[in-house]
Amino acid sequence: MKLATLRVDGRTAAVRVDGDVLVDLGVPDVGAVLAGAEVADGKEYALAGADFAPLVPRPSKVVCVGLNYRNHIQEMGRDLPEYPTLFSKFSDTLIGAYDDIVRPAETSEFDWEAELAVVIGREVRRADEQQAVDAIAGFTVLNDVTCRDWQFRTREWLQGKNWDSTTPVGPWLVTKDEVGPRPALDIQCSVNDQVMQKDNTGDLLFDPVDLVRYVSTMIRLNPGDLIATGTPGGVGHARKPPVFLRGGETVVTQIEGIGRLENRVSG
Repeated sequence: MKLATLRVDGRTAAVRVDGDVLVDLGVPDVGAVLAGAEVADGKEYALAGADFAPLVPRPSKVVCVGLNYRNHIQEMGRDLPEYPTLFSKFSDTLIGAYDDIVRPAETSEFDWEAELAVVIGREVRRADEQQAVDAIAGFTVLNDVTCRDWQFRTREWLQGKNWDSTTPVGPWLVTKDEVGPRPALDIQCSVNDQVMQKDNTGDLLFDPVDLVRYVSTMIRLNPGDLIATGTPGGVGHARKPPVFLRGGETVVTQIEGIGRLENRVSG
């Protein structure tokens, strides 16, 4: 099953994707569906031309993982980590699947990071293996667009990762019954039709189940929370010479069996 949050008639609506049709479920967003709101089929909309909002517009938390693909760790000159490298994003960073990525005037090193994102479907704390599997509602696509010059001002990464309207997520949630709790799917990011990143999510050092277990040890995970699982090699910062987004580019982020983001870089 696929669920999305649609902008329609001046509001947002949770919808179910049925082929080329989006079925209104009578609640405002996917987060409400996962939290257990009563849903009922209503009006139908065409998939073509749909205006997707961020999958979960206001998650209680977005937890991100750095350095989780071997090739990206090597290109960044780091050792393989013993534990996941975690940071957080604020919900104001999130945009829809086809919205413009707003490039801040304050950065000259604006970079792409294609990621598989875990969507939490039930409250969980200190999960064991089975509880972690059960807590995963499914997966979506995310691009953790980063201001590298701000990221590396200090040892802490938060200031490079939390710029307003820079993080596309969506277009929909694909439930885990379609891809499993540890999906091994091709992931790719292109800029102006040039492939920059290409890997498989089966290469994650810490897979989605591992991450739900680890994160839930320290903090409660709630329905609609997101875990961005990390990016593969091919980021602009690590290229020789480095390549960054200047404005006007089209960034396409896609994961086999999950979905596709297409975003123009404004600014």
